[in-house]
Order: sequence, then structure tokens, then C-alpha cells
Amino acid sequence: MDTKIGSLDNCKPASNDVCSPANGTVSTIQGSVSPAVVNCSKATLGGHLAKRLVQIGVNDVFSVPGDFNLTLLDHLIAEPGLKLIGCCNELNAGVLNAIAGAYSESLPLICIVGGPNSNDYGTNRILHHTVGSPYFSQELRCFQTVTCYEAMINNLEDAHEMIDTAISTALKESKPVYISIGCNLAAIPHRTFTREPVPFVLSPKYAFSFSLQV
Repeated sequence: MDTKIGSLDNCKPASNDVCSPANGTVSTIQGSVSPAVVNCSKATLGGHLAKRLVQIGVNDVFSVPGDFNLTLLDHLIAEPGLKLIGCCNELNAGVLNAIAGAYSESLPLICIVGGPNSNDYGTNRILHHTVGSPYFSQELRCFQTVTCYEAMINNLEDAHEMIDTAISTALKESKPVYISIGCNLAAIPHRTFTREPVPFVLSPKYAFSFSLQV
């Protein structure tokens, strides 16, 4: 059976009448051919990512809680289809070494990390979890050598497409991918997450299970 995940070409709602979280109001997409509409107040990046992972067959998430990913982990925990397996530290979870091993063995592992606050980019601030440089690219450079696609999500406008591209690339290339999500973005609603993801079909040769690390 074919595996269905999100369509990169059809991620936008069919109607221009989409919901807006402004002023606390909640509405739904009007005139859509699909009844699958998500409450706007719950249509967040974290919730969307969790649903995407369940769609492709992910059951277990190996996680190392930290201040950059705590909000994202809350959304993954809230997804009934996912089981979070807490790890003591980065060494216990494997992280870079495990991803390098998956790359050499051609395994489609998804590495999801919490990144700096999206508002900190370009401010020349020195943040923790960095090497003391105002540029936050050192972690990305480490993972670029052992992943086939890297998604740096620092805004919500293209987050939907970047997540879909990362997941589909992992499946099609049978290699690890890297997704970094700004620590302030996981709980923010956005119009691109207001509908159930539109599916597209991968050929059966791409249908397999894989590991996930957060």
C-alpha cells in the first residue's frame, strides 16, 4: 500500500477565506471541499508536526528535554499517536553520532531540535547553547555533513512547506534530515495549519519505518 504524507504542491487551503487568530476570534475555512477543518486556536506548528509524524508511521520519539524544545515537546506529548521516550542526556539519545550512523547505513531518521528564539537572529546577542558567537549556525554546520536536508524554521509562513519537504526527503532519499524550530514558534497558531494536511502518494519502495530524535 502506498504511504500518504503531505503534498508540497497543495499545502494551501482551497479557499482564500481562512481563519485568523487576530483579536482572539476563531473561524473556519468556508467553501472547502473537505470537512477536515482544524480549530484555529489549536492549529499550531507543534501540533501540525506531531500529526505529520503520525501520518508517516512514527510511534516513538526519543527526546532530551531542554529550554529550547520544551514547548515543542508539549505538543508532541499531546498527540495520542506518539510516545515520548525520555533520554538522560544527549549521549544517551545518540544525537550526532547516531545520525551519522544512520546516514552511513541509509536510514531515514528525522532529527528535530529546538532553535534560538526567532527574534534573536541578527541581534548579535550571545546565547547559551552556542559557542559564544552571535551567529547561530554552528550546530547546523555539524549536521550538514550527516543529513540530506536541513530545515531552519524561523518563521511560520514557510514552516508548513519546510516540514513537508524535510519529511518527504527523508523518505525518498532514505537518509537523515535535520529540522530546527525556533523555540518561540511551536505554540503559535497560523493559517497554514488550519486544515488537515493534503495527502500525496509515495511509491511503495519508500514506505518503511524509521527513528526520530528530538
